[in-house]
This record gives sequence, C-alpha cells and structure tokens, in this order.
Amino acid sequence: MNKETLEKIFEYASMPVHGTLSRKIRKGVKIQINEGKIYEQAVLFLGDGFIRITEQSTEESVNTYYGWDKLTSIRTLSKADAA
Repeated sequence: MNKETLEKIFEYASMPVHGTLSRKIRKGVKIQINEGKIYEQAVLFLGDGFIRITEQSTEESVNTYYGWDKLTSIRTLSKADAA
C-alpha cells in the first residue's frame, strides 16, 4: 500500500485534535498496526516520514514511532452493528 492509502485509513479511524496536527482515535475504534499491539484511546501524529502514537496513563506518556515504509498492515476494530 502507498502512503496516501495508509493515511486515509488512519484518518477514517481518528478525528482531529482541535488546535493541533494530531488525531485522536475515534471512540469505539481500535487500531492494530502490523498485526502487533492494539491501540485504543491514543493520539496519532501523521508526519511526513513517520507516525507517532501517544498513549497516556496516570504515570507516564508512551510514544511509539513507525516509519511509513515499515507499515505492512493496519487493522481497524469496532463493534458490529446489530441487525
């Protein structure tokens, strides 16, 4: 996949944080990158050369960085609508 497609997937699963270039993962949505860790309630920064994912806890802030060229898959998870 190319960078533009990957950016669209991130944009679909998140919403802008007012006054910043960051994006917050939408409520009820989780993101999994490269079949690895699942992120929920995290903030994304989509830079030119990298993606930063920031997770907050009461004790610390954890930043995880991914290079666009190292992304092989993005999975979005959400509850299914009841029919």
